[in-house]
Amino acid sequence: MYLTRRAFSLGAIASLLSACAGNSAGGFSSVSDPAMRPVANPAWDSWVAGFRKRAATRGISDGTLTAAFANAGYTPGVIERDRNQTEFNRTLEDYLAIAGSDERVAKGRANYARYRDVLERIEATYGVDANVIVAIWGLESMYGERRGSTPVVSSLSTLAFDGRRGVFFENQLVGALRILQNGDTTPERLTGSWAGAMGHTQFIPTSYLAYAVDFNGDGRRDIWDSDPTDALASTANYLARSGWRKGQPWGGEEGSPGAAAATTRIQPQPGGPVFVVGPNFNVIKRYNNSTNYALGVAYLADRIAGAGPLRGGFPADGYGFTADQRKQLQSRLAAAGYDAGAVDGVFGDQTRAAIAAYQRQNGLNVTGEPSMALLLRLQ
Repeated sequence: MYLTRRAFSLGAIASLLSACAGNSAGGFSSVSDPAMRPVANPAWDSWVAGFRKRAATRGISDGTLTAAFANAGYTPGVIERDRNQTEFNRTLEDYLAIAGSDERVAKGRANYARYRDVLERIEATYGVDANVIVAIWGLESMYGERRGSTPVVSSLSTLAFDGRRGVFFENQLVGALRILQNGDTTPERLTGSWAGAMGHTQFIPTSYLAYAVDFNGDGRRDIWDSDPTDALASTANYLARSGWRKGQPWGGEEGSPGAAAATTRIQPQPGGPVFVVGPNFNVIKRYNNSTNYALGVAYLADRIAGAGPLRGGFPADGYGFTADQRKQLQSRLAAAGYDAGAVDGVFGDQTRAAIAAYQRQNGLNVTGEPSMALLLRLQ
């Protein structure tokens, strides 16, 4: 996770980790998961009693505190996820394969068409490319499909109580209480990821307070509603206030029209495509300080706008596979009755489980590892 470096959102990394792990439409944990349900914990109760006094000195009313904690509790699954975060070491090739998957591109274009009028008004107001806004939406929550259903007060109080980054999470918890006190939402609707990132574009509470806007004029800055208007406008407001330059492309793959006006050349993966980027690329990195993330957003934005796949290729992976060969292996496993997940060319946990199942049922050494011999055997 990029919690210490990110501007305010956690959704993209969680969403992409889920996709990498399962090659499927994963998402945030639901409260239907027993581990994500509050359990009795007297030490947490004691911590909350002390926190209430500290929160009161920061202007949080007793009524807000009582309402917020009425159904909150210590949630062990939050700590489990915090302790077991997988470092995101996927290559840029894998990242772009997931960020720019056929499903994500198709849904991005469909959602752009659905909300075209709103997006055009947002772009006119903030000067930020609407395709980039939609791409962030797509990476952060798969266009609102994975907004998270964990109660934010429970998750943030659990993390603050745990103490690993107690000061940070206590500040986020106070921010969440300010949101409730301001009347932007209710405790029941204040839900998000296990780490407290909220809504369509996954703001953490302090950044919500700084950048969220009421674009539809209903009196609330509502990033949780099924209507994404406020969330999309809030994202545009963040980018605009971070220095977005109206009318300038982020850059592009070397040789593309978008790269013509850019100046900085980067090649994040040795042997992979070369990109030339400009100031707006660095603004995207303000949303998440990761080059892969920013390229994922930028690439998806271009694909939503109608661009084709990258022209440059990537070298073979450690198994000797190209992206097309990885997709062939996934397709052939599926044809043989082994669910390898999405045919996206990313060897995640679901693909490896399918390989292991095939090996087991065919008397092979069970490794779960891909190989050219396996690809040939499945022909």
